[in-house]
Amino acid sequence: MEDNLDKITSFCKRKGFVFQSSEIYGGFSAVYDYGHYGALLKNNIQNAWLKHMVQLRRDVVLLDSAIFMHPLTWKASGHVDSFDDPQIDCKKCKARMRADHILELFNINADKESLEFINLELDKLRELGKLKCQFCGSTDLTPAKRFSLMVKSNLGSPTDSLSETEIVYLRPETCGGIYLNYKNIMDSLRVKLPFGIAQVGKAFRNEIVARQFIFRTREFEQMEMQYFLRPEEMDEKYEEWRDVRWQWYLEYGINPESIQWHEHEKLAHYASRAYDIEYNFRSLGGFKEVEGIHARGNWDLSRHSEFSGQDLTYFDEKTNERFLPHILETSAGLNRLFLMFLDNAYTEEEVNGETRIVLKLDKRLAPVKIAIFPLLKNKPELMEKAGEVFSLLNSEFMCEFDASGNIGKSYRRQDEIGTPYCVTIDFESLEDNSVTVRDRDTMAQERISINNLLDYFINKLK
Repeated sequence: MEDNLDKITSFCKRKGFVFQSSEIYGGFSAVYDYGHYGALLKNNIQNAWLKHMVQLRRDVVLLDSAIFMHPLTWKASGHVDSFDDPQIDCKKCKARMRADHILELFNINADKESLEFINLELDKLRELGKLKCQFCGSTDLTPAKRFSLMVKSNLGSPTDSLSETEIVYLRPETCGGIYLNYKNIMDSLRVKLPFGIAQVGKAFRNEIVARQFIFRTREFEQMEMQYFLRPEEMDEKYEEWRDVRWQWYLEYGINPESIQWHEHEKLAHYASRAYDIEYNFRSLGGFKEVEGIHARGNWDLSRHSEFSGQDLTYFDEKTNERFLPHILETSAGLNRLFLMFLDNAYTEEEVNGETRIVLKLDKRLAPVKIAIFPLLKNKPELMEKAGEVFSLLNSEFMCEFDASGNIGKSYRRQDEIGTPYCVTIDFESLEDNSVTVRDRDTMAQERISINNLLDYFINKLK
């Protein structure tokens, strides 16, 4: 599957993981729907993150903030004034392109550079005849201009004339809701520094170039945690959280050789450190960011305190000090992690002269944990026994019942969606009350008594 995104895209549609949004109307660019297996996998990734970030820790609490927030939120955060990308347009085919991405093709790093710098570099390429449309090859391109990534909404009357500070936006990132609820959480839960607030939720960005399947989309989900601490604690806690997040990827089956750290050289004015975890996507042809870990200082709280007029300081009872906490952020893209786990798990292997496609997902992440097959669909006694086994197991695990009667094809279907175990009910089951359990990865089979089956899978899967 080296550098073959088409293969995984078609696989996701064929097996019911991911569909193009509004496909019957021709599709809606850079927006996707998650089918049955995709929704289950995405939920399992989210739950795995929440378990490690909240359940297994004593210093992180959970939040689910609203997508809509007061317009001043985004003025205070700087999004209204500076959350944009440099855009150039092709006058011939009307395609839009990221100017900084075009410069990267010529090894010119324009990240966080001024529009003046970007246009100067583009002009140099124009003079050399190297600046061309990535889609049609035309050289008739506009100068770069700023393109806002904020998605506007029309809460209230869409005909109202609104000022800049009254326009409502769909949130471009989830952390804004955390900052706005920081004081509420301190007052209601009586948390003490250092502590974190974790959240999973949707965010929206009006990307100029949104492509590479679900890697970069206009509607996506983030899993973010903002960790509030004393400034002198930052160095120690930063390294601690880098290790915590790195180990999470290894625990869920990512090879350490497939991920790497990328340190940002150019930082936002309020940041002191910024590292990304990058995964080596076979389907995208190289390392791409899946999570960022940032030391943000106290800029966010100071801005929201200034714009809201609220005192967001923390009072330390031990030292009698009052100060604005600093913030350490971990921010992962749920959709990107979804693609990462699929990319990592997708396997094609030869078995008895045939190609077997199997998703070798961590068993905890697999959409379906157990599939139950009656050997023959036209034998009522087998169907009834299989129904009893399904009822026994599906109260604890996500199970699937397949009564097609073709065990070989049933195995292959379950391999493709990553189901760790298949259970076959045959005529022996009616006599000895046992079933055949088949392992996805080894394809080994063993007989297990139905009386012991629930405990068997609890041990294997939990």
